Amino acid sequence: MWRSGIDAFCVGRLEMDASRPMFSRLPEVARSFLKLGCISFGGPVAHLGYLREEFVAKRRWLDDEEYSDLVALCQFLPGPASSQVVFALGMNRAGVLGAMLASVCFTLPSAVLLTLFAYGVTALGDLRAAGWLHGLKVAAVAVVAQAVWGMGRKLCPDWQRITLALAAAVVVLTVPSVFGQIGVIAIGGAIGWTMYRHTVPMKENGTSQLARRHLWAAGTLVTFVVLLVVLPIAAHTTNSRGLHIFDGFYRASSLVFGGGHVILPMLRAEVVPPGWITDDAFLAGYGAAQAVPGPLFTFAAYLGTVIYGGPQAWLGGLMCLVAIFLPAWLLIGGTLPFWHLLRSKAGTQATLRGANAAVVGVLLAALYNPVWREGIKGWPDVAAAIAAFALLEKLRTPPWLVVVLMAAAGQWIL
Repeated sequence: MWRSGIDAFCVGRLEMDASRPMFSRLPEVARSFLKLGCISFGGPVAHLGYLREEFVAKRRWLDDEEYSDLVALCQFLPGPASSQVVFALGMNRAGVLGAMLASVCFTLPSAVLLTLFAYGVTALGDLRAAGWLHGLKVAAVAVVAQAVWGMGRKLCPDWQRITLALAAAVVVLTVPSVFGQIGVIAIGGAIGWTMYRHTVPMKENGTSQLARRHLWAAGTLVTFVVLLVVLPIAAHTTNSRGLHIFDGFYRASSLVFGGGHVILPMLRAEVVPPGWITDDAFLAGYGAAQAVPGPLFTFAAYLGTVIYGGPQAWLGGLMCLVAIFLPAWLLIGGTLPFWHLLRSKAGTQATLRGANAAVVGVLLAALYNPVWREGIKGWPDVAAAIAAFALLEKLRTPPWLVVVLMAAAGQWIL
């Protein structure tokens, strides 16, 4: 009886929450994502774990199925998947303003830290061997493990989907590329459509107001394509250094699948050969980018600051930051309204059953490589990761506190 009372309370809270004007939700969006921007260490896979813990388990903005649907969508799009999930969560919660505010707040802490590092890049040295950074990697193992465990229980309830998730993990580990990840999600979706299309009921579309904005969404997608074509032409025609830099960052983000680590070679090809930045400075910034929370794409803030130099160099960092995130904002903003319309169909729901199971497999593979392989160096690390997982899953310890504890353990114990 007590459990049904709690469930009724949660349902009532959600209904009251849904009736609030979107504008009134903006302060909540800002606080939530700014906090996550300060504690989300460990890369894009770990970010997905932090986001799930905050908005599925704690705040109940959406359920595991809806969250996994967003993750699957963002895996198919180029650009930073975790940042696109942030944008989508903000858009679902508080419209376009909420999406922009969520992205800015999630990105701001790491962007500020990397901009400051760019001003003193030679004085701070290389952070890649820091003990506390190793502790943060161990924390990332626990965060990702919790995400895989929680999503697996909800999205793989039968042996067919458990088998599909395990098979997806094997394929991703065997074919370690972004094409392998996209391929298994697509194949998982096809299998789900084949197995479940006659048994899944159609869902009522609860986001019809958002789904009606198809014309605006189509215009956003057209803007993405136009900029991709026009920017290089304008840069070549005007020979403007600023346009060349903006185009390089925009194009790299538009064409990369797989997240921040994949974009690094493309960014280096844009900024090092022209002589805008040295290889040593590039690698020093990459080391610092591993030590800050938030998306790795904020490395662009460091690069832009170093490229422009001088007291006002942060403006160059801001320009590069906008250039590298703009494609992601346009893509997710343009596809999300159509996605909400499609996901209510029975055929789409059947496809998502298989795709979501494959997403669990992709996360399981990522838990092993690179999260486990980079974070776990011996049995003390294994014990620390298990302890961190127990704190998160059993004791419901706030993730930020687990991050702090693991950083301290990495500095003084591990």
